[in-house]
Amino acid sequence: MTPANIPRIFSQRRRKAALQRLPDHQEPPFLLKDMAEDIIDRLDFMQFSPASAMVSGDYSRELTGLLRDRGAQVDTLDPLLVDEEQPLPFRDFDLVVSMGLLDTLNDLPGALLHLRNAVAPAGLAFITFAGAGSLPVLRASILAAEAERPAARLHPMVDTRAAAELMQRAGFARQVVDSRSVKVRYSSLDRLVGDLRRNGMTNRLASVPPPMTRTMLTRLRECFHSHADDDGRVTENFEILTLTGWKS
Repeated sequence: MTPANIPRIFSQRRRKAALQRLPDHQEPPFLLKDMAEDIIDRLDFMQFSPASAMVSGDYSRELTGLLRDRGAQVDTLDPLLVDEEQPLPFRDFDLVVSMGLLDTLNDLPGALLHLRNAVAPAGLAFITFAGAGSLPVLRASILAAEAERPAARLHPMVDTRAAAELMQRAGFARQVVDSRSVKVRYSSLDRLVGDLRRNGMTNRLASVPPPMTRTMLTRLRECFHSHADDDGRVTENFEILTLTGWKS
């Protein structure tokens, strides 16, 4: 697909604004921290010890630090400085990791191809992000609050089947896609929205929805709280996809 034919679903300006806020928080974004810990577990399980790695999205620094402690030469890719939809200025890494980034690119197939090209022969890539099935309570609450005139406030997400097809299309060998649930309990809608901001998951759609009125926002809070358990907390789900692929 040529650049002119790629649908412009996401605003790269809004995407960069969300990413710029990630390093400013005292505590590392909990979802990205969880992704880093999961990749560490996978490397241990696979007994894979890369000599070189390229890591993007590791704002907790856990994965980068661990790889360096194990003797790997690690390069970090800053998505604010490097266009992931263009060929990357890196090659031949034993391990390439992208965390929480690729799901809001307009050219996801192209980005996966560029990541594969950065992997050395017999090397490994992990791509992980929040996928389809995430935020079901918030989605249902928004739809109920705006039943008369619903607006697109949450972007579409990739499911496991589509991800597997994309990995195959990008030319990865032995590609595997799996998902796991990260459940978080919230005392209020505002706490959830705050977490979304801290994890860089604010709305990045190119088509900006109209702002919610005060009445709609009140209705949204009520709809969200209607899902609360007996203790007054709402359980929300983040479905984390992990795409694993080797380069033959």
